[in-house]
Amino acid sequence: MSANVVGLALLLLALMLFIGKIMRIRMKVTQKLFLPASIMGGFLALLLGPEVFGRIGGSIDGGVGNFIENGGAFGSDILAVWSTLPGLLISVVFATLFLGQKLPGPKSVYNLAGPQLAVGVAFASGQYVVGLLLAVAVLAPLFGMTPMAGALIEIGFEGGHGTAAGMIPVFDELGWSEGGDLAVAIATVGLVGGIVIGVGVINWAIRTGRTEVVTEVKDRSIAEQRGLFRKDEQYTAGTLTSRPSSIEPLSLHVAFVAVAILIGVILLEGIQWIEQMLWADTVELLAYVPLFPLAMIGGIILQLSLNKIGYGHLIDAGIMLRIQGLALDLLIVAALATISLEAIADNIWPFVLLCVAGIVLNVFLLLWMVPRTIPSFWLERGIGDFGQSMGVTATGLILMRIVDPEGKSPAFEAFGYKQLVFEPFFGGGLITAISVPLIFQFGPYPLLISMTVLFVASMAWGLLFWGKKKSDPHVDKLLEEKEQTSGGAAEPV
Repeated sequence: MSANVVGLALLLLALMLFIGKIMRIRMKVTQKLFLPASIMGGFLALLLGPEVFGRIGGSIDGGVGNFIENGGAFGSDILAVWSTLPGLLISVVFATLFLGQKLPGPKSVYNLAGPQLAVGVAFASGQYVVGLLLAVAVLAPLFGMTPMAGALIEIGFEGGHGTAAGMIPVFDELGWSEGGDLAVAIATVGLVGGIVIGVGVINWAIRTGRTEVVTEVKDRSIAEQRGLFRKDEQYTAGTLTSRPSSIEPLSLHVAFVAVAILIGVILLEGIQWIEQMLWADTVELLAYVPLFPLAMIGGIILQLSLNKIGYGHLIDAGIMLRIQGLALDLLIVAALATISLEAIADNIWPFVLLCVAGIVLNVFLLLWMVPRTIPSFWLERGIGDFGQSMGVTATGLILMRIVDPEGKSPAFEAFGYKQLVFEPFFGGGLITAISVPLIFQFGPYPLLISMTVLFVASMAWGLLFWGKKKSDPHVDKLLEEKEQTSGGAAEPV
């Protein structure tokens, strides 16, 4: 495949994003649902691809009809490039998670993010429990599906499009390529459902007096609904950490991302080599682990190393977020554009059952466990975990900004601290990456038992320990600092 084809594929991805943004600006329904431009662009690319437009073009006789049937409006070569991009871009997304971030001490993380962590682990482990029970009791015996389907809720909902797309090569290697398509589709349902349900819960909570920051429902401005800034708003994309005369700051940050991913490659090659030397003849598990969770660990190692030698300030969190956002937008469009509608249609009832079960679990935990675990600002803090458990971290941040637009609660700090402990394991972390190979090698029951124990433990930790605390001095201290430094109004993290 020529470099020109790869370049054209990237240009077309950017074009789909641009059209998606125009749709967000012009279409009221996309504004009300806060749908990202990447989702709109991805759906458009899917419609123009072989699954929809290609089937229509297949009825045309001649060479043009064959071209359309094989690749839709884009051609098979473009789709071949797009199908490989998610597996590459997800490593960029995860490598940037902790680059430029302040890594606080264990005590600060535990005291402020403890309740948040209990809730987050309950969401993630509960999705495995529900999914695996559904796979064992219904999907396998009635629909003949592999027990690996039990991991799809956590991969699609908690992991989001990035993780779902990153797991496609794993499903292919294990002989169940439909799993990747179903995971991406579930991630789409989760992202849209997370925003729609989350906004609905926020409006209900405000009207019934369950919020502590925003106490009345206000219409969002036209600019906010369109996803734009007003002309009088000033936001910076990041801080320059090096002089452009020596190296463009964005180039430097891309280089840091590359180093983090390379560290991840070394780690992955290392653990796979150890497995081959020691126990690969008996059971092979690490051979199926994807790169992206190790890229995340590579980012942590790089940040800690730079902090140690006094150069940690060279990485700016704002610029890293922009790199992460670009990679995630392109990933979502490419993943949705290459999804197999046939695979979803062939497994429509298992797909529906998994989506409904995941949504019911998440709504139950948000409305029952969260207010009994987090003593103060339960909705402001819990809605972020709900959003993340339905889609991606960005979904949680969107919902938190709706219910706490000026950052007056400890929601953003607690959520960020919790991510430091949570992300390395769930939502695309090590447990997510290894769950499908575990089921493939040992069956569903070892993972089901361990996740059930973890689910019960996190529920007990949240309800019986954190839920018994009437107040949290660390939260009170943080609120006092917010009052002193911002006069009662802090900018969101």
